[in-house]
Amino acid sequence: MNPSRTFVMAKNVFQEVIRDRILYIIGFYAIILAVGNRAIFEFAATTQDKIFLDFGLAGMNIIGLIVVVFIGTALVNKEIEKRTILMLIAKPISRSEFITSKYLGLSGVLAVLIAAMTAIYLVFLQLGKIPYPTTTILIAVLFLFLQLTLISAVAITLGVFTSSLIATPLTFAVYLMGNITQDLVALGHLSQNPGVERITQGLYLILPNLSRLDLKNDAVYGLQAIPDPVTLIGNATYGLLYSFMLLAITIFIFLRREF
Repeated sequence: MNPSRTFVMAKNVFQEVIRDRILYIIGFYAIILAVGNRAIFEFAATTQDKIFLDFGLAGMNIIGLIVVVFIGTALVNKEIEKRTILMLIAKPISRSEFITSKYLGLSGVLAVLIAAMTAIYLVFLQLGKIPYPTTTILIAVLFLFLQLTLISAVAITLGVFTSSLIATPLTFAVYLMGNITQDLVALGHLSQNPGVERITQGLYLILPNLSRLDLKNDAVYGLQAIPDPVTLIGNATYGLLYSFMLLAITIFIFLRREF
């Protein structure tokens, strides 16, 4: 794999997605915060600070997830449907470089979106004079980015496996189930059914444990302290390794596809 060629292709993916008016989403996020702030003040004046803190992070999460799922599942399929994949793989570009560049390009778009939405979020907090723990909020946002890049890898993997129409709901399903993997195991134990327990254990082992990358409630409500640095590094490493594993599987499958 040629790193410089991969990054050039990733830059092209980044520019292509940006040209698709993806940055309008940043303005949409600002409007949501403005409307949400007004509504929260009207209906929950006594607890508006905590609710708005949660609302801002949740909105960032949902918008990032929608962008990642709908774009990620179509990145490879779009090239196949338009037959541009034939020209790309005919050039001195390996299929591993092709998949890696798609992932890096989408991650770059995601980084810009998260950074811009975080800046807007902090401006609203300052203007509303809402007290917030700066360090923990920024750590939560960083782990939100890691979580969404992992979902990017899921979306690209499923996009290579099947059509975008099927890959989109499957990616949403992986996200939802990845946030409740520990609850699935507990549900299996409660069922006292060996078959159900094996299924839930299997899902726990296969699905990404996205709760390890979710620090929103800890940052906003302080239900428990932000994990210590060793745990944070371990969780971040888990997310990155899971993403790399998915990309390796995707490349392996893509190498064997005929066009």
